Amino acid sequence: MEKEVRTTCPYCGVGCGVIAKVAEDGTVSVRGDPDHPSNFGRLCSKGSALGETIDLDGRVLHPEIAGKRVEWDTALDLVAQRFSQTIVEHGPDSVAFYVSGQLLTEDYYLANKLMKGFIGSANIDTNSRLCMSSSVAGHRRAFGSDTVPGTYEDIELADLVILAGSNLAWCHPVLYQRLAAAKAARRAMKIVVIDPRRTMTADIADMHLAIRPDGDVALFAGLFAHLISENAVDQNYIAEHTGGFADAFAASATISFSDLLDLTGLPAMQLREFYHLFATTERVVTCYSQGVNQSASGTDKVNAIINCHLATGRIGRPGMGPFSLTGQPNAMGGREVGGLANMLAAHMDIENPEHRDRVQRFWTAPRIAEKPGLKAVDMFKAVADGRIKAIWIMATNPVVSMPDADAVEAAIKACPFVVVSDVLKNTDTTRHAHVLLPSLGWGEKDGTVTNSERRISRQRAFLETPGEARADWWQLAEVARRMGFYAGFQFASSAEIFSEHAALSAFENNGGRDFDIGAYAGMGSSSYDEFQPFQWPQPEGGKAIETRFFAKGGFYHADGKARFVAVNPVLMDRTDPNYPFTLNTGRVRDHWHTMTRTGKSARLSSHIAEPFAELHPRDAIDIGVGKADLVEIESPYGKAVVRALITERQARGSIFVPMHWNDQFAARGRIDALVAPRTDPISGQPASKNVAVTARPFKVARYGFGLSVEQPAPLDAAYWAIAKADGGWRMELAFDEAETDWCSWCRATFAIAEDIEPLGYADAQTGVTRLAFFAGDRLLAALFLAPEPVPVARNWTISQLVANHTDIRKRFALIAGRPGADKPDPGATVCSCFGVGVNQIVAAVRGGCHSVEAVGKQLNAGTNCGSCRAEIRGIIDACLTQAAE
Repeated sequence: MEKEVRTTCPYCGVGCGVIAKVAEDGTVSVRGDPDHPSNFGRLCSKGSALGETIDLDGRVLHPEIAGKRVEWDTALDLVAQRFSQTIVEHGPDSVAFYVSGQLLTEDYYLANKLMKGFIGSANIDTNSRLCMSSSVAGHRRAFGSDTVPGTYEDIELADLVILAGSNLAWCHPVLYQRLAAAKAARRAMKIVVIDPRRTMTADIADMHLAIRPDGDVALFAGLFAHLISENAVDQNYIAEHTGGFADAFAASATISFSDLLDLTGLPAMQLREFYHLFATTERVVTCYSQGVNQSASGTDKVNAIINCHLATGRIGRPGMGPFSLTGQPNAMGGREVGGLANMLAAHMDIENPEHRDRVQRFWTAPRIAEKPGLKAVDMFKAVADGRIKAIWIMATNPVVSMPDADAVEAAIKACPFVVVSDVLKNTDTTRHAHVLLPSLGWGEKDGTVTNSERRISRQRAFLETPGEARADWWQLAEVARRMGFYAGFQFASSAEIFSEHAALSAFENNGGRDFDIGAYAGMGSSSYDEFQPFQWPQPEGGKAIETRFFAKGGFYHADGKARFVAVNPVLMDRTDPNYPFTLNTGRVRDHWHTMTRTGKSARLSSHIAEPFAELHPRDAIDIGVGKADLVEIESPYGKAVVRALITERQARGSIFVPMHWNDQFAARGRIDALVAPRTDPISGQPASKNVAVTARPFKVARYGFGLSVEQPAPLDAAYWAIAKADGGWRMELAFDEAETDWCSWCRATFAIAEDIEPLGYADAQTGVTRLAFFAGDRLLAALFLAPEPVPVARNWTISQLVANHTDIRKRFALIAGRPGADKPDPGATVCSCFGVGVNQIVAAVRGGCHSVEAVGKQLNAGTNCGSCRAEIRGIIDACLTQAAE
């Protein structure tokens, strides 16, 4: 029977509502929920493709011990026994949980309760440490609590929106759409992008500040001093609602304008223009994300931004305030339950004895952690040196995402007892699990998530539970009971856990803590199933309202005042003659984290199918790297090999590489293996965007491009990157020496039977080889080889996996790697939502479509998620410029 279920997207922190439709035949389609206040029906390319990522290929469906299937009781008994034994022999700090912003709040709550309240250690940290812990630390220093003051609506109401270290168009596309729509409606709105790279987000900007890496503290400290010198501060707000102003001013006053130019790398005129714009605009929102947070000075960056908003009183009012854009779907929910090693549940402080006593009494816990636990980087160092002897990793892939990732992998591999809860059987982390527990995935699990604007929404199940997979909260409760903590973990549903979570938020609160959802304490299953997205706080007995914080003070320090924080900018140039480039890691438009979900979608892989490095053209010339060559990047911690993408969007001396690729999708693509384990001293967040590296050409004897209907065997190549394609798989290849028998290589790699003869040729003089294997009218596999990057029309060639090849001419066209004149090549994918290629857009422009809107009307490109609109505009501009010349 057909059904529709309202749920929430599992990707970024925007928290978009999704309507999942399950047809009678079981197929699933998704669309944006027009009634959800986060997205009002919009979805990005990733969200639109969710229905393509829920198959059971590669899923772990049964508990395993040492790679062998076991019963749940056997696995759970072993986990409980080993953790209990380790605690008895070595103390509670000898065990750890490493959890994830992919968990639901109910899962997070039980993990935190078990570790901090019953085991008695704070050694529970989360991959959210890698993306937003500097924001948490900055909030707590300034506000006395981890409070996001504003709402998404403020971004639309502001007259000036500053995007600091945020590629909003690719990393939070639906918010980008809302911002773009607001700017289209109010042309006077100004947008400033602060980023070393000219990202796709800069396309919408009135001003792009191509700042030096980690120049943000200086930029905003200088702005703070400018506001004071121009008398653009709110003296009443400062006097009534803040403290520490004099110290912050004294620190900023020591920075000369010459110092600012050096520290930020910005032209004097541009710096003055930005400062003037901020000083003279009342409604200002400063959005910041990983470019601010992922830094050894991340917390100071956050406070430098907040200082400017406190000084002007531009906080907590419509269209005003600092705004942290969280990266994960439930990083905020994790913060609410105390998922970080230095926090307690319900926004209480682990360092505060009254808070510890309150939580312990509420939980009726036998003990409570009395000091902060180990933050992520330090946690894995403790695994490496033997202090932590048992670790449970849930819903995350630290062997790919942690800095110094090779050392993290070695630590996990050597750990005496490793438990991993995941949905996939084969990841870079699960291969080291002693116990592998099958968890529920999106569409199967049931609970809540909190987005960047403090809005709590439901993720609802609409699929049958596959195999023996179970919810993460159920796994935790079962282990807790087996460890002897039966009374505290008698939960039968996620609704019961959420009810307790809500009750704790209200317990002895009386307005003294920001996080209070007491209105939802005692909620029954039916109310839980039906509740609509709401924004906290929602105290018991209060009317449900949308809330901003701090317009009239009311901060959470003991005196009710905010704190200015004195910040001292320093030059953070990590480079030296041996490592002369600065590596900046980040995300791409259509992939997510380590690709365990997006890697299942051919559509999402069509835009960017392999890891790459953005290089400035002059840097590429200097190191001898040409267009589409392979480049080897090295730091003192590791090496990676990726494709060169030469572009003037990249600043000289800097290299951008995305963090998604791993050993399941590329030979040497784990870029976080190069990132130093350097962290912010306050937040513990790694500095993933300012890494000293060197770069050089990767020597190749033969480049290759391959297609296969079946997933190939492990690829015997010096470089490879594999991705899903419609009808099969695509792969980019490189060999350090030329194979003498490519036909045999294909048979072994693509499982081609001996009686199937290849069609193709090998030119010994040019080094070009092309082979294709057919069975009846279907293509089985093809391999294209050349001494240089293979010039094949990839999207058209990939489409031949599902084409009929009865006509011999079509087979020869495939060997040529180009369609005939009657079948134009669409070119590289620009719009993933509608599968529109660059050549199609160029043809539309030449046919008279001279605007993004006109191209959208003719081809649909850019009309769904909108995150490709900047690329479309770039193509239009290039075509029109060429025509003018």
